[in-house]
Amino acid sequence: MPSLKSFLLAIAAVAPGAFASPVPGANSTSVVDAAPQWYSGPWYNFPSMGTWRSFDELYNIHSPYMAMTGSTWGDIEKIRASCLNIGAQYGVDPRIILAMIMQESHGYVGVRTTYSWEGIPTAGLMQCWGCQGYPGRVNLSQQEIDNMVRGGVEHYKGNLRNWGDAMTESCVYPAMREYNSGNVNPNDLSDGRGATPSYVSDVAQRLQGWAD
Repeated sequence: MPSLKSFLLAIAAVAPGAFASPVPGANSTSVVDAAPQWYSGPWYNFPSMGTWRSFDELYNIHSPYMAMTGSTWGDIEKIRASCLNIGAQYGVDPRIILAMIMQESHGYVGVRTTYSWEGIPTAGLMQCWGCQGYPGRVNLSQQEIDNMVRGGVEHYKGNLRNWGDAMTESCVYPAMREYNSGNVNPNDLSDGRGATPSYVSDVAQRLQGWAD
């Protein structure tokens, strides 16, 4: 018998706007699967931005997975608005914001607070230090979701400034590494430095349409 997940994704592929109610499923304990490929080395070994999907394509791909976490479709639409509006405010491509949200929390607005290897608490959709979180809650307001997204984007924007502050592969990929691990080996962006080695590789593939 086909799984509920397979059924939902089949519907989403045909009519992504057809969902009108939340789909119960995994919560903050969901595990990020390994991406199909492994990229490593300097930034130029990672996928060209020309291979990334459009924002609307990525939203349609990833939104059913957000619904499986327990976020409502109202929450998910607000995440979409936050990616676009806050991305514009900070000069960050909204596709990057969406892909990082999927990597960090799968888009679950009630994601639990986690702790870095140094014991520093990280919270919210983008799981970053000092960000607002709403563990166990759904049906959040736009302001509450904006709080979580803005906190993560502010951190990422700071990382971007350390690498040239441009929407180019030479900036965005090292900045992702810094966002996740705090420091960067520019010769190998899959050197996790105590954090997640595959982070940049995974986010890059989410930007190409991979989802879990």
